[in-house]
Amino acid sequence: MRTLFRRSLRWHAGPPAWGPALMAGMGCGLPLMLGLFTSHSGFLWAATGAFQAALANPFHRLGMLRMTLLTGLGALCAGIGFWAASHPMLSLSCFALMGLLLALLQRYGVELGKLGVGLAACLCLGQGQAGLGNLHNGLAVGALFAIGGLWVMLLAFALRGARGLRLWPLMPRLGGFSRVLRRHAQRLPQRLWLIHAAACTLAGALAGVAVNLSGLPRGYWLTLTVMTSLQMDLDSSLERGIQRCLGSLAGALILIGVGNWLQDPALLVACMLPLIVLSRAFIAQHYGLFVMQTTLCFVLLAESLSRDWHLPELRLYNTLLGTVLAVAVAYLAHRARLRWKDPARQPDEARPGE
Repeated sequence: MRTLFRRSLRWHAGPPAWGPALMAGMGCGLPLMLGLFTSHSGFLWAATGAFQAALANPFHRLGMLRMTLLTGLGALCAGIGFWAASHPMLSLSCFALMGLLLALLQRYGVELGKLGVGLAACLCLGQGQAGLGNLHNGLAVGALFAIGGLWVMLLAFALRGARGLRLWPLMPRLGGFSRVLRRHAQRLPQRLWLIHAAACTLAGALAGVAVNLSGLPRGYWLTLTVMTSLQMDLDSSLERGIQRCLGSLAGALILIGVGNWLQDPALLVACMLPLIVLSRAFIAQHYGLFVMQTTLCFVLLAESLSRDWHLPELRLYNTLLGTVLAVAVAYLAHRARLRWKDPARQPDEARPGE
């Protein structure tokens, strides 16, 4: 357990990306400032869409394509989550499909897994924010989310032009994509992935319907706790899954303490914008640390204009329930892996030092 904890704290960030960091700060700062002056929750969705789009690096060859996917699919997921929030069966179905999609994307590499985490966060925020703000239409939520993403794309075009780059980079051939995806898929045994996909689907379905049954606001504290714990482990380690769940709980407690201490939306925004800039500048390449960074930023953006930080029990109850669900599903997946372990891998796993 101690070795796993030390291994998870290794920071694999590359050189600081100040261009994308400035883009993220400006993209989120303008909607948040407008939200402070108007007290309209629609600007929160624009800021969330801006942060989602800013996760892509516009200087990379696939950066603009990834930014387009993050904006369009994120807006779709946020609108669907908002629309399905009042229907338990729709929530169950949407989150079950998102869990399956997340497992499918994780199978094809870390970068696609990061894309799936961003989409899952948008779905969680869409469902958890229903009934809390000034908007009552999923189409409006998706449109405002897309506007925030398009604002960041304009900043990205300006950054590429300032460096003398093409506004839209040349795309590689689709054959190269398919070969890379096949290589990633072949690294994971089919039986192990099926167990992981079933666990993700079950956890997503339970989380989606639990928000409706609990009836408490801020339901995305529950669903985000569950969805961010769904990571693919090749070593079938139950301890690693429990560690992720406890880490999510610890992060939620820190956020609750900070929000209860600040409480003023203007002060919270003033402290949050430098955090977003630094987080984007030193974005982690490690999948688990990337999930932690983006989840904290998504929650802070969603809570930046809230005035009910004096009620921490709402957030704490949702987080505890999400932790219990995640641990229960992780245990079931661990038992299934032990029962239906691939016979061809057993001699290799029995060797000492591996």
